[in-house]
Amino acid sequence: MALRDLARVARKAPLLEQRIVALEAEVQECRQVNLRLAELMDVVAELLLPVAQQDPARVEELLARYHASVGGPPRPEAGAT
Repeated sequence: MALRDLARVARKAPLLEQRIVALEAEVQECRQVNLRLAELMDVVAELLLPVAQQDPARVEELLARYHASVGGPPRPEAGAT
């Protein structure tokens, strides 16, 4: 490898390191999204059976638990105005 080639590689190293850091952050973000999606799919699966059994109390309980886990505003009580 010629000295010129080594210099070219050395100049690219900081850019490559920055790109690796950016890619690692993107991978971590994808992991978080995938985890949240898996949690949401679990909630949907849990909801399917009570809905099929027409168990509104269980549905409300599961929805309240889901909303608490995502930090959203609490759902109003069933029948409340």
